[in-house]
Amino acid sequence: MSDRSSSALAQPLRAPSAGRIAACLGLFLLGAVVGAAGALVQPAWFPGGLLLALAGQAGLCLGATRALGSRAGGASVAGGWALAVVLLTASRPEGDFLFAAGGGSYLFLLGGIALAVICATRAPGGQPDGRPVRLGK
Repeated sequence: MSDRSSSALAQPLRAPSAGRIAACLGLFLLGAVVGAAGALVQPAWFPGGLLLALAGQAGLCLGATRALGSRAGGASVAGGWALAVVLLTASRPEGDFLFAAGGGSYLFLLGGIALAVICATRAPGGQPDGRPVRLGK
């Protein structure tokens, strides 16, 4: 029988390092910038701008998960993107708004959310200590 105390699941959680926290905050801000840029680009050149905005977000999300090697990078980008887009959907007291009630805006909002979830959860998953998938055998 194997010793369960040496399993990675039995180890206590450690706080992330300062560099990892700074990287996540930077990726959060970068996600907000990509969200704001996508909100401006997608209505300007309609099918190409929408595709460019969504491809930029997906690329940043996937790149962040690969760069940090965990889902935290993609989740940070997705959080920044979502916050920027939600803040930009609100209308101002003057009556100005950034998102029109059209198909392109809805595709950008819903497609961006779907891409954020897909890319943030598609992180490289490895087994602890490089052991085979079936840990009990």
